[in-house]
Amino acid sequence: MIPIEKALAIVARKSKPLGSIVVSSHESLGRILGEDIVADSDLPPFDRSQMDGFALKAADTMSAPVELRIVGEAAAGKGWHKRLQKGEAVRIMTGGPVPKGADSIQKVELAREFSGSVQILEPTETGRFIVMKGAEIKKGKKVLLKGELLTVMNISLAAAFGYSRLMVSKRPRVAIFSTGTEIVDIHKKPKADQIRNTNSLMLAGLCEAAGAEVALYPTVGDDISDLKTQIKRAAFKADILVTTGGVSVGKYDLTKLAFRELGAEIFFERVALKPGKPTVFGRLGQTLLFGLPGNPVSAAVTFFLFVRKAILLMQSALHTDLREGRARSLGSMKGTKERDSYLPATLSASYEGLTMAAPIAWKGSSDIVGFSKADALAYVPRGTRIDVDEVVKILYL
Repeated sequence: MIPIEKALAIVARKSKPLGSIVVSSHESLGRILGEDIVADSDLPPFDRSQMDGFALKAADTMSAPVELRIVGEAAAGKGWHKRLQKGEAVRIMTGGPVPKGADSIQKVELAREFSGSVQILEPTETGRFIVMKGAEIKKGKKVLLKGELLTVMNISLAAAFGYSRLMVSKRPRVAIFSTGTEIVDIHKKPKADQIRNTNSLMLAGLCEAAGAEVALYPTVGDDISDLKTQIKRAAFKADILVTTGGVSVGKYDLTKLAFRELGAEIFFERVALKPGKPTVFGRLGQTLLFGLPGNPVSAAVTFFLFVRKAILLMQSALHTDLREGRARSLGSMKGTKERDSYLPATLSASYEGLTMAAPIAWKGSSDIVGFSKADALAYVPRGTRIDVDEVVKILYL
């Protein structure tokens, strides 16, 4: 049984980047950038008005109300390209380029326009309502970094600087199947002693959220020959194979045996982790193998710690671990003697600068109902206990 930190280090060493491809910008959402995005111009590219109003010289408004002569108009996409003189004003719209000679904008609500002139009702100051050229970013600066995730919040940045096509990391191909004679497809009514296959659906969604392309394979019963056939077939077309079940020490726990009989190299097979102790990690040919426990909570926790990391490392992502934070515990959390624990918790509004974490009253690693409410995993080191109001490390889900 190896420490979690050592297991994570092994996963990191064995997960190799898959390289990059070029896609159109509208196909890049949710992908990992394979290049830096560099500004090809200042942004904004000119001094820009933040308001509808009048561009003018602030000094002309000191004795407001004051009347100024309107000499032109500047709108978005159509500026006024002469130089403003003392006693003059240019009508300007939001987004319009500020004329040379103007150093302030007075908003339209504080002006009264007449035929050929405008009365400015209140004084303004230099720089008022103007976004200066390059205030957002200067030409040549990096806007996004290689390895960043392209999201709905940042994807437009690439478009702002002319990137109609983007280099992105290749998506890992992940094959998934569950094992166990007791497992039936979700559309079937379980017979006595059977349960539906929730793991494959859950893991498929989690893998896709991490950027992988997923192929789901049928459940395999407790038969070593069938299991080996399925592993070979699934691994042949995958960068990562994820199985659930059959990794403990029972009579029908055959996944590790099947891996070994196929010639797989096993890097670790037990981790000092609760839940998720019997997690197996290996490699068959060029395909990484993850044999996760069959209980769904264990499968989820080990995915978040290990499989997700491998998927993101293969995409050369800058951030490959769940976001870490600190919270104040609303209940006691007890660790085990030999294993570090990652326990499901719900989060609530902060108190004195710390988020509040409430441990979920779950009924063990098969309790998908309880785990479905989790916002985070609370870390309890081996041999310790987190009491009410103590600070606990959390991983955001």
